[in-house]
Amino acid sequence: MSTAAAIRAYRGPAVFSIGLRPFFLFSALWSAIAAPLWVYAFLNGGPVGLGWHVHEMLFGYAGGIIVGFLLTAVPNWTGRLPVVGLPLALLFSLWLAGRAAMLAVALNADVAAAAWPAAIDSLFLFIMAAVVWREVLAGRNWRNLPVAMMVTVLAFANAGFHLEAGAGGVANLSTRLGLSVVSLMIALIGGRVTPSFTRNWQLKRGGPLPAVTGRFDTMTLIVTAAGLLAWSFAPAYPTAGMILLAAGVLNLIRLARWRGEATLAEPLVAILHLGYLWLTAGLVLLGLAAVAPAQVPPSVGVHALTAGAIGVMTLAIMTRSSRGHTGRPLTAGTADVLIYGLINAAALTRVAGGLIPVAYHPLLITSVGLWSAAFLAFVISYAPILLTPRLGRG
Repeated sequence: MSTAAAIRAYRGPAVFSIGLRPFFLFSALWSAIAAPLWVYAFLNGGPVGLGWHVHEMLFGYAGGIIVGFLLTAVPNWTGRLPVVGLPLALLFSLWLAGRAAMLAVALNADVAAAAWPAAIDSLFLFIMAAVVWREVLAGRNWRNLPVAMMVTVLAFANAGFHLEAGAGGVANLSTRLGLSVVSLMIALIGGRVTPSFTRNWQLKRGGPLPAVTGRFDTMTLIVTAAGLLAWSFAPAYPTAGMILLAAGVLNLIRLARWRGEATLAEPLVAILHLGYLWLTAGLVLLGLAAVAPAQVPPSVGVHALTAGAIGVMTLAIMTRSSRGHTGRPLTAGTADVLIYGLINAAALTRVAGGLIPVAYHPLLITSVGLWSAAFLAFVISYAPILLTPRLGRG
């Protein structure tokens, strides 16, 4: 049975018919709740600390989206059967348990001293890494070995976060390593889907086609990986900054080769280019922070990657994939344009907050409000799509 046939044959609850459905929907809902919860605690002295905020945005939200995407994409890559039904429900339940455990740690000092919340939360990504390795090796899909490796590193970074942070602290090394892995995934997977979707759209309308993937793309990925690895372990080292600056420039050239300016008529495609642009901005700003820290605070580059690259690119993938895998038209609606506008505004104001210290609090509140609105807009507009059967199933 093919991947598509297995999905069509499934007759259980629609939400567990494909990996993206539960993870995209509920990760978005969690993101919309978690960000304002932390800001409220930050401004009012509540128990939810910075460590919880960092972990839940990076490993909770982004981790959930990555898993939802890979559970949907890996079967197409390998030709093997997808994870659906009860196994998918159990994996999703483990993700939910991790969110509950981490919130319990944030709210309860006694729970924070226990080992079980970290174990529950860490188990999710390790199981997902095992699933990806099994599918890649069984399908002899050697092209995606780097993806399996990156999910594994992300799982270890998450486990390392708990060891490094202890009871309520911030895990700087593990956070940088996790952010680097997610950023590299955007460079690798975003570097596949963006030109691919652009090419498909342009072939229908006769526009200019993106450049074919080749050695330049490979070199760009190698330099990007080197820069992010150096930054993970030595964020203030000028040499790491220079490599990141080179990676940013190379990725900007790579992006220009995909002819994103020709996709402005279709926001569903253009947003992928804008998400990748945020990646290039984040790399450059991180590099500048290492080379000239007096002029560019490190937080500016970090938020360009988190609020910008991760926020924009995940919503770009979520909207495009949700439409494609549920039989909806591959064109953006009014709600999609609203989502894209809100998330980019959230990223811009978050980055601006690091550059304008005097306006930090107003810009922080504004950014979080826009961020939450973007994800709530996704939940409201896509819940009917993700909770109901695919159009024309049969």
